[in-house]
Amino acid sequence: MRKFWKSVHSPRNLIVFDAAARLGSFTRAAEELNMQQPSVSAAIKQLEDALGVPLFVRGHRKVELTTPGKRLFSDVSRALDEIDTSVRAVRQMGTADHVTFNMSSAFSYYWMMPKMRAFHDRHPDIDLRLQISDRDPDIDLENISLAIRLGDGNWPGVHTARIADEVIMPVASPQVMQAARNLRSIPNLMNERLIHLEEPIRERPNWEQWFAHHGIRDREFRAGLRLNDYALVLQAAVAGEGFAFGWDHIVQNLIRRNLLVARREWAWKTGNGVFLTWSKNKPLVPQAELVRDWIISVANEPQKRA
Repeated sequence: MRKFWKSVHSPRNLIVFDAAARLGSFTRAAEELNMQQPSVSAAIKQLEDALGVPLFVRGHRKVELTTPGKRLFSDVSRALDEIDTSVRAVRQMGTADHVTFNMSSAFSYYWMMPKMRAFHDRHPDIDLRLQISDRDPDIDLENISLAIRLGDGNWPGVHTARIADEVIMPVASPQVMQAARNLRSIPNLMNERLIHLEEPIRERPNWEQWFAHHGIRDREFRAGLRLNDYALVLQAAVAGEGFAFGWDHIVQNLIRRNLLVARREWAWKTGNGVFLTWSKNKPLVPQAELVRDWIISVANEPQKRA
């Protein structure tokens, strides 16, 4: 890192360079940065001397980037944008003006989004920000108010509230379900096209485990789609690509809308659950408490079965 700063003389020079390149003018860069124009020129000259190449072609009223300047501007501009985004995010961590709710994409699309109008009607002044993640985050490190996790509920450092049991059943579009041949018994499902979920980070049950629960082992599956996100799995099932795992708490709305049909008599209750979690290490702000209580109350409402 010390060698890097030597090569550009000063990190300040990169900020000056970015402004001059973006605005096409040393004078306008000086105005934006609240500097004198000769100071901008000097900073650019320092950077050029340190790199050993000219970065600008100086004109009477404007400056233009050279080829090395264009290369440097592309990377510097992107890096400064990323730093700005990070600074804004960290600054927001110190405020309590919003509630961050972390979940999987499927939970967001199919459980939370259909309930958002009811939430805003109940709590119009709460700034609730849904955050999608492909892993279970560290809610303290990432300053997350609430998060959904699937498992046994025994995780260090968090409070938990069980909002649903983990119940898995085969689902398919009405057309695929109707066209399936001889589905009078579970083994015959292995002859149908199955959609497989292969999440890269979270550990999730699979078709082999589902069949094993029903006493069917050491059998080969037909080829089928393999997807790494459960929301994509459900989209594929709705589109008629085959049979998918139906996590009951996720697919209820799709079943009520007749986009999917389930074989509920073949459900597997794994013993795990769907949990709302929040930190034990710091208290929830009042807005987050209201969101937590609302989610728990909605989850405990009697569910209409299709």
